Amino acid sequence: MTVPDGRPESRRGSTYTRLVRSGFVDPAAAERLLDDADGLAALRDDPVFLDALGATADPDLALLGLVRLAEALEAKRGAAERQELLDTVVSAKPLRDRLLGVLGASEALADHLARHPGDWHALVTFERADLHPGTAEFERALAEGAAAGREAGLVPSDALRAAYRRCLLTVAARDVTGTTDVAETAAELADLATATLRAALAIATDEHPDDAAACRLAVIGMGKCGGHELNYVSDVDVVFVAEPRGDTPEGTALRAATRLASRMMRVCSDITPEGTIWPVDANLRPEGRNGPLVRTLSSHLAYYQRWAKTWEFQALLKARPVAGDPGLGQEYADAVSPLVWQAAERENFVPDVQQMRRRVVASIPADRLDRELKLGPGGLRDVEFAVQLLQLVHGRSDATLRSGGTLDALAALAAGGYVGRADAAALDAAYRFLRAMEHRIQLHRLRRTHLVPESEAEQRRLGRSLGFRTEPVAELGKEWRRHAREVRRLHEKLFYRPLLDAVAQLEPGEIRLSPKAAGQRLGALGYADPAAALRHLEALASGVTRKAAIQRTLLPVLLGWFADSSDPDAGLLNFHKVSDALGKTPWYLRLLRDEGAAAENLARVLSAGRLAPDLLLRAPEAVALLGAPEGLRPRDREALEQETLAAVGRAEDAEKAIVAVRGVRRRELFRTAAADIVGAYGRPGAPAPENGSRDHGARCDLVGRAVSDLNAAALAGALRAAVRAEWGDTLPTRFAVIGMGRFGGREQGYGSDADVLLVHEPREGVGDEEAAKAAFAVANEMRRLLQLPTTDPPLLIDADLRPEGKSGPLVRSLASYAAYYRRWSLVWESQALLRAEPVAGDADLGRRFVEMIDPLRYPAEGLSEDAVREIRRLKARMETERLPRGADRTTHTKLGRGGLSDVEWTVQLLQMRHGHAEPRLRTTRTREALSAAHAAGFLDADEARILDEAWVLATCVRNAVMLVRGRPGDTFPGDPRELAAVGRYLGYEPGHVGDMLDDYRRVTRRARAVVEERFYGG
Repeated sequence: MTVPDGRPESRRGSTYTRLVRSGFVDPAAAERLLDDADGLAALRDDPVFLDALGATADPDLALLGLVRLAEALEAKRGAAERQELLDTVVSAKPLRDRLLGVLGASEALADHLARHPGDWHALVTFERADLHPGTAEFERALAEGAAAGREAGLVPSDALRAAYRRCLLTVAARDVTGTTDVAETAAELADLATATLRAALAIATDEHPDDAAACRLAVIGMGKCGGHELNYVSDVDVVFVAEPRGDTPEGTALRAATRLASRMMRVCSDITPEGTIWPVDANLRPEGRNGPLVRTLSSHLAYYQRWAKTWEFQALLKARPVAGDPGLGQEYADAVSPLVWQAAERENFVPDVQQMRRRVVASIPADRLDRELKLGPGGLRDVEFAVQLLQLVHGRSDATLRSGGTLDALAALAAGGYVGRADAAALDAAYRFLRAMEHRIQLHRLRRTHLVPESEAEQRRLGRSLGFRTEPVAELGKEWRRHAREVRRLHEKLFYRPLLDAVAQLEPGEIRLSPKAAGQRLGALGYADPAAALRHLEALASGVTRKAAIQRTLLPVLLGWFADSSDPDAGLLNFHKVSDALGKTPWYLRLLRDEGAAAENLARVLSAGRLAPDLLLRAPEAVALLGAPEGLRPRDREALEQETLAAVGRAEDAEKAIVAVRGVRRRELFRTAAADIVGAYGRPGAPAPENGSRDHGARCDLVGRAVSDLNAAALAGALRAAVRAEWGDTLPTRFAVIGMGRFGGREQGYGSDADVLLVHEPREGVGDEEAAKAAFAVANEMRRLLQLPTTDPPLLIDADLRPEGKSGPLVRSLASYAAYYRRWSLVWESQALLRAEPVAGDADLGRRFVEMIDPLRYPAEGLSEDAVREIRRLKARMETERLPRGADRTTHTKLGRGGLSDVEWTVQLLQMRHGHAEPRLRTTRTREALSAAHAAGFLDADEARILDEAWVLATCVRNAVMLVRGRPGDTFPGDPRELAAVGRYLGYEPGHVGDMLDDYRRVTRRARAVVEERFYGG
């Protein structure tokens, strides 16, 4: 029986089955190719040949490439050449494996062979002596290939391109057959690039002999080319240095050198029918693309000594002469090398490098982040950045670390004890695997890409090329993710694990960091007192207890988070204190070890300033709040008040009751501060925003509400304790606490006092005198209790906004308030009442007090012109008299230009003028009033936005100062570390406090312009 194509069914079926087993995706198409191609039909049943195809990354692609090569040979060189190819494929296993391996892995090299079929002979002459050719061997091969190309009629540049692909063919053959490993392949590619640059420069020299005679030009390899670890397709980074030759003027020599360098770049980069080699990128030169292409050696040095940034020294770590004048190239290398190894002494060196890495990650589009092999988290750049940073820190005193290659440098770091041997081995394996993936991805089409392909077919080819044959796609994904996780883990601990080994002394005989080297690393990472830091580490991590073992697991990552703050020393010190306080608590270290968010949140809180750590050290068990998102969510006022009143009810006396009240307030203040700090650093793993670009409004509102609510609950507790101390559960008079100022507006900051009015109303049957005495006694007892000495942040009752100020009675009856306001109230008192809101005590009394004052703060006829002038006069007087002597008017957050006072008085003037007619203006909250004023047409959109931005920013600065210094302040701190900590809170990266101050002045200057127009009337 035969099938429709005339072949016996048994024969076709067996071939088809073998093709399927060999890994062909389309065995039917493969059969047709074998049948239709001259000379290949005889191989269709050859199991050795089919097995060789099945061993390639893509058998379908390999067979198609072989057919195309055979057809091209016959068309261009005759049938005998085709037959020679087929005979060699059948009889010579090494050649067959190399040729089919390349054809199955690289569609681009298959295209090259179809265009230049004779180049398959480059694989025939593949001998053991040539397994690892260097630059000289590639130079000879390029010269021979270029000469043959010119004989075939190609122009010199195209002849070089063809010769380059011919050499690349041999590199790929060694790679895909496993003759070379990934590091050897990368080195061969770098040597081939070096030979190609020299050949391209020779072409430029032949074309411009006068220019060549006028100058000495050296080409310095940078990046992966300089480090001897190039990819198949990568920009080849270079820097050009030139000097005049003979008596040639410097300007003339530089212009000549620029022409030579430009032509050399075009030879390599131009796209022609022969394709391109790779782009030559000179943007790592001084001033980047804005700087001259070629400089003299003295000009290079002047730039690096005066202007270069940290990343430029990091780039110079891999610099090596590759082409041109070898003497000049070596002079350049010798001159810049000392500068490279002094870079770690620069201010903010490590933060600069780490920030550059964060910016790289942040620049990756979100839809590519999970496929980015090079730049993504856990990618190649993580390894390279970590290794280079350690080289620059320790290479100052250890010349063995001064290698341009990543793997060589990693081995040297391990040998010197700067990286643990197990960590170095794991990182080496991960880097090799990721580089192998990168090579095979690029080899397919010879395109510059670092993205793992999305299609299953391409992932299958990639997986098979790396040896995964059972389930190529699944196995590839699993192995890739494993290595990426390992890289990320090791990247985070690489700097810190050896520090623990240096102090813990757990494994005698292991090479470890010396105290000097450990101190160097800590100093470079921003620790101001490395010796003290090492003592803390020794105390935490030494010993063989379970506690010490867990600390050794935690500390490598915690140290990194501390180093990311403005005060790493404080973070480590506070962690030592908290660990001592909770050392015997079984859940503490387990929480940090098992809940990743808890450890990071704790590190952020402990290194962000004084307030939160001080609160935590007084109640270390509050660490438990950091373990889950709901733990940092502020509680509402009702829940806080219920807990506080219950605690007061359980207390034996008023003093113990106020201790319980303070305990609740301390915990809740820590909860709010911790949530605020964690929010300032952003969600773990999220890209960092640009300097100062976070939206502070939501955080500002959250802190204002949370602090105001917990203070209201504390006052409610103090009031209950004061009443119970003398009268039990029933006071002869109703009593209410009215919040004023920022308290009434629920806009308090961490350092705010409790501005209040105290009001009472006699109960039925109680005389006025008895009620007044009871109310006065309760008010004084509340103040006494809240003023008892304590280490907690104080909550002081400030009743100076009451009628008659400090001269008036501390507490009045509702009727007395009404009589006073009716007869004696001044315009400033009506203005102060705009932010009056009940916060504690008798709710009905508080509501009636608000109803009583509404006509005063929102007058039916608005404000008279005399009243407006009086408010403006008071504001101007306050600006003149109350600003502290010596204070900077441009940065004082409360009374300075465009600060809180400016914005609030402008809003309050609008409320008093229009609140009676416009109900939306009747709010105690500044931002709500601003929004209402815009909605009602009293402010345009830009004015409302400018005032809101200034008010929020000033409020955030005050909160930041309290968090950082542990005491209130209305100005930016003078201490550099404290100022940097305020900057971090506001979203500014290290080294950008100047930008923060400039931005603050700009925002408040614009706000002041609106105030001049809307408050002072132009």
